[in-house]
Amino acid sequence: MQAPVSLLSPLGFSYYAKTQKLQPEFYQSLLDRGWRRSGTLLYKPDLKKSCCPQYTIRLDSDQFHPTKDQRQVVNRFNNFILGPTYTKEAARLYPKTREQAKKRNTEFDLQERIHEGEKEQIKTPPEPAHSFTVTLETDEFTEEKYTIFENYQRIVHHDPPSKISKAGFKNFLCSSPLPRSTQTINGKTKPLGSYHQCYRLDGKLIAVGVLDLLPQCVSAVYFMYDESVHSHGFGKLGALREISLAKEKEYQYWYAGFYIHSCVKMRYKGDYSPQYVLDPETYSWILFDEKLKGKLNERKYVSETQSTPEPPDQNQDSSTSTPTSTPSSSDSDSNSQTPIFARSPPMPGLLTPSEILTKAPLDKIKIRIGKTDHETHELINWETESIMDANSIKGVIAELVSAVGVELAEEMVVYFR
Repeated sequence: MQAPVSLLSPLGFSYYAKTQKLQPEFYQSLLDRGWRRSGTLLYKPDLKKSCCPQYTIRLDSDQFHPTKDQRQVVNRFNNFILGPTYTKEAARLYPKTREQAKKRNTEFDLQERIHEGEKEQIKTPPEPAHSFTVTLETDEFTEEKYTIFENYQRIVHHDPPSKISKAGFKNFLCSSPLPRSTQTINGKTKPLGSYHQCYRLDGKLIAVGVLDLLPQCVSAVYFMYDESVHSHGFGKLGALREISLAKEKEYQYWYAGFYIHSCVKMRYKGDYSPQYVLDPETYSWILFDEKLKGKLNERKYVSETQSTPEPPDQNQDSSTSTPTSTPSSSDSDSNSQTPIFARSPPMPGLLTPSEILTKAPLDKIKIRIGKTDHETHELINWETESIMDANSIKGVIAELVSAVGVELAEEMVVYFR
């Protein structure tokens, strides 16, 4: 497995890389080291320097139990699809046994209920009030998908028309570097790669969930819906369906993207539990409980291995802080010529200079020149260059190795634009 990447200089408070092709297994490992993608751009935020640290979070679908509010959203939407006439007549034509009725009244099976309103699951006659379908489709651009995107950005995010474009939609949500394939384990086959989960009501597209399906997770890239279905709680319905997909297809985990504690608009992600937060230094998973929330209320940066706690954030204003939609294009670090692994304070989770030299295969990193792959030690001046020189090829390669880790460094192929 190889994942060619081209390098960009670290911008703002993140480290960036551009990719042409990214194997799902490779990207899964990147997620578990605090990376994320936006189209073909990969980025790893510096949580210590950022004013609004972006934490990787995930939910174990096997442990998930929907709240009363979440159950009600699903039930109300199913009732809307079926309609009272169908519900009454179907109860007469297809009566439940006493045991079935008791189980339905006392248990809530998400995998069963989430599909209850789908056209192919409904017994007929009679006909339900509405026709509802959900399909997993390739992530290609279509006009009907763009219509949903334009409406969502304009109505929900209040973006001006000048900031909404087909080119932006294509680059952000239709240009995935992840190839599509399937994986079969224990006789069960699941798709891998980037997909659009499309929701249609009475034949009209009303919502799209942009998903990266990886070996151990359903990674939510974006979710958008038409204003006409806002009252049905489609944000919650989309999240619950993605969690259900993670369980049904045995991906196990649902990654809801980055979590920014100071951003009120992101607090909803904590409503789905149990969630776990990726420790930015050890890359272990910490239960996102009230104790951890309390720490984040006191200081913006938290790690289990933190020997000296960060001072409380006196300027944090959770009512006005919002995440940026695009990476910053400037670096405020006055010492930007210093490699990211040697700066003070160091970016958390990176390999140290010593680890880069002693543990990483620095001399054997694959590098693509033209159409041919070589190893770094074959480059002219490689032996005389220093990893501490951020302007040298060796320094640039060392930065990337420090950010992706030893195991992924052995698999990647680097190219320069």
